[in-house]
Amino acid sequence: MLTLRAKILILFLVLSLVALAITGYFAFAAIADIGSYAQGSSQALGEGVRNDSSSALLSLGEEYLVRTTADKANLTDVIFKDTETEMGILAAQASQFQRNAPLVSQIPVYTNNSRPIDPLSGAVLIIAPGATVIPGSEESRRLTGLADDLLAVYNSDEDLKSVYIATDSGMILMYPGKGTLPPDYDPRNRSWYTHAVVLDGLPWWTDAPYIDADNNGLVMTCSRSVTSPVYGHWVIGSDVSTGTINDEIIGNTFGGKGYAVLLSGNGDVISRPNLSAGELRWNEQFSPENAFSGSKPDLALVAKNMTAGMTGLGKVSFNGVETYVAYAPVSSMKWSLALSLPTSQITGPVDQFSGKIEGATQDTGKHITDQTTRLSTVFSLLFLAILLFVLLVSVSLSRVISRPVETLKEGATALGEGNLDFRVTIRSGDEFEDLGRSFNSMAEALKVNIANLEKTTAEKERYAREMEIAKNIQSSFLPEKMPEIPGFDISAVMIPAMEVGGDFYDAVPLPDGRWAFVIADVSGKGASAALFMAMSRTLIRVNLEGTMDTVRAFDTANSMIARNAPSGMFVTVFSAVLDPAGLALSCTNAGHNPPIIIRADSGRAEFLVMHGVAMGVLPEQKSAHEIVQLKPGDLVILYTDGVTEAFDPGYAAFGEERLVCVAKECRDLPAAQIRDRIILAVRDFTGAAPQSDDITLVVIRVMPGN
Repeated sequence: MLTLRAKILILFLVLSLVALAITGYFAFAAIADIGSYAQGSSQALGEGVRNDSSSALLSLGEEYLVRTTADKANLTDVIFKDTETEMGILAAQASQFQRNAPLVSQIPVYTNNSRPIDPLSGAVLIIAPGATVIPGSEESRRLTGLADDLLAVYNSDEDLKSVYIATDSGMILMYPGKGTLPPDYDPRNRSWYTHAVVLDGLPWWTDAPYIDADNNGLVMTCSRSVTSPVYGHWVIGSDVSTGTINDEIIGNTFGGKGYAVLLSGNGDVISRPNLSAGELRWNEQFSPENAFSGSKPDLALVAKNMTAGMTGLGKVSFNGVETYVAYAPVSSMKWSLALSLPTSQITGPVDQFSGKIEGATQDTGKHITDQTTRLSTVFSLLFLAILLFVLLVSVSLSRVISRPVETLKEGATALGEGNLDFRVTIRSGDEFEDLGRSFNSMAEALKVNIANLEKTTAEKERYAREMEIAKNIQSSFLPEKMPEIPGFDISAVMIPAMEVGGDFYDAVPLPDGRWAFVIADVSGKGASAALFMAMSRTLIRVNLEGTMDTVRAFDTANSMIARNAPSGMFVTVFSAVLDPAGLALSCTNAGHNPPIIIRADSGRAEFLVMHGVAMGVLPEQKSAHEIVQLKPGDLVILYTDGVTEAFDPGYAAFGEERLVCVAKECRDLPAAQIRDRIILAVRDFTGAAPQSDDITLVVIRVMPGN
């Protein structure tokens, strides 16, 4: 068997000898005609290359201009879509704040009379003229709780000039806190507010640039409304200046030689270099330029194609200069982006390239003539010298090429035998040396990866065992079955979103024959939430058992949880103490979702709304308390926000209205079937979307004959 070195040596020798023999045979026969033939061929080739290259370069330049415009349009589209997404996130957060207890923001919130020196240091709350709402009201406290979210959106998107939320009651919360709005400014009269209210939850962009009242110049606004049965409409908005659109989104086109224009669907100019409102004020109408207003038919044709959503290339004469205009649609906004570039910027390099090819052709012809003359003189001597040189080079190359291959073969064999500490040493100064370093890196990485894999596998197995134990422990904290109380049908369920959950429910017997039904939702998820759930459930049950004063027991449990709760963790709890004899429900709420009562006589749904603070927040907090009288046939449903805030693939929430509808439809069924119907309705609504939170239900049905 021939070795690799022998094969390389034989191959080089055979190829060299054959090439030299053929070259020598034909060289002497054709040496007389080679000069004239080469000269003619060079000239013909140069002419063909010049013509073909010029056409190809011109075509490539036009295609590049159109492709660049399409890329810029797509980038612009993505940035505007990102702004809409950010408004959607703020809308979802605002919806939560409208329903939940007010929160205090981390950044300060100023009023227009005490605005911050540095606008970036806080937000500003401004009351519109004629508004009846006052700072410190419950709505204003819920609104100012969103200041941190405005800051987060502003910091995440450098294209935004400001982010704000306005309300039907006449308030507007803005970040940055410049506080420079005119005294007579009322957001409820602005188009971005009124259009967002009409669209009711869908994003809306202003049709054309307008003059911002907060001294940001010409801006485009994206707005979206959030509706609450208590506070009406809250409208979230963000401003992008036309300067930012031109500088940051469209960018410096073709090294400053190009010109970029953004048109609306009716041909209005949204952005271009040096676009300005002049001396106009915020309450004066800004009239944008229109691409159809000129008298140039070639420009009107380009504008027509742009407003039709087409992608293409046209030629327009500006001030006697022929110019390419490439255009592409910004799809989601129904706008169009145009990039213009003087034709000389594309044809100039083509002409220059053609001249270089022609000069190179002439030089090549002269060089061929000179070389042909010299070739006939030295060819014979070179033939023998080349033959000897090829022989020496073939021997040397065969050794140089085969030596690294043999070294790598040795290393591969060692790795195959499990020796991960083996390293190769190659000093060839070429790709073989790079391959040797790669081989060593691979061996080291393989050694590290095997060690990491063993460690990771062991950790995953340990984590799986721990989570299984935690799941079993958590299951043991829930009642095995609900109590059987004459005249009542009771059923409950808890479905965790992860291996372990943070929700729980309980049924605690009291000394006087009453029963305390408890449902709770711990902040957070996973193992930490499960442990906090276990502690909270234990403290609540210990304080309720053996007591007649359930309200005091509830407050004592809150104090104990607050002293032992980890930082930042809390639990929302609702307790319904059922008096079977008096058909009364003594309710205590600590920041939990209000339960629903479906009345048997009218079919009307009542929410037991009691404003309380979650347990673990304030040690001395007194829980909200109320006594509700029940009647035969009434249906009581306790639930956690995992039911009403279950999201479908489009991020729409199941909501309280759907829960009420399902409860009314099946109110005459047994409690277990009512429970299952609600779970099934939630599953059908969310579809393929993953469960985002724990789902817990406690259904109490007063039997009709009770």
